[in-house]
Amino acid sequence: MYDRLLKLIKQYLPQDKIDQATPSSRLSADLGMDSIGMLMLSMALEEEFGVSFREPVHFVTVQDVLDFLEKNATKR
Repeated sequence: MYDRLLKLIKQYLPQDKIDQATPSSRLSADLGMDSIGMLMLSMALEEEFGVSFREPVHFVTVQDVLDFLEKNATKR
């Protein structure tokens, strides 16, 4: 699941940050993901993992996203 998530995240990162993504990386502060990137990532997560965002979810790190997916993904 981590590799699939990382592949999605890297689609929405600035080019110079792509190789820096790790589980402890902060999406915005460390990797430079902006609000549009977060929105696009959310939509990609819904499609790839079958999750639904019924309430706002605030992801700070890559691990936060992974934890959410482990609890909520219907497509493993």
